[in-house]
Amino acid sequence: ALEYYERDLKGLEKTLGKTHPDTLMTVMNIATVYKDGLKDYGKAEELYRRALEGKVAQLGTGHENTKISATNLAILFAKSGEKLKLRKIIDEYPHILIEYPAFKRHL
Repeated sequence: ALEYYERDLKGLEKTLGKTHPDTLMTVMNIATVYKDGLKDYGKAEELYRRALEGKVAQLGTGHENTKISATNLAILFAKSGEKLKLRKIIDEYPHILIEYPAFKRHL
């Protein structure tokens, strides 16, 4: 899956640009492979942050797709036990605790 996504990402970056929503969706898919499949949390964080920053720039912080990206980053931090980073993303995006109160147990 990773090879397919990476090839797709190169094509999307070339045709649509690095911050196009479709490109950023592929970035998130690759991040998920690193998080869940390869357990490479550092690489996953780098990619999730890239997707989040791109969505903030394109859509703003209040857009639903931006919130989904922030939630994915919170899931990564909860899974990897990074409480300080989890607290920071929840402070920046309070909807996470409202929509997913189970995150409280990770803080």
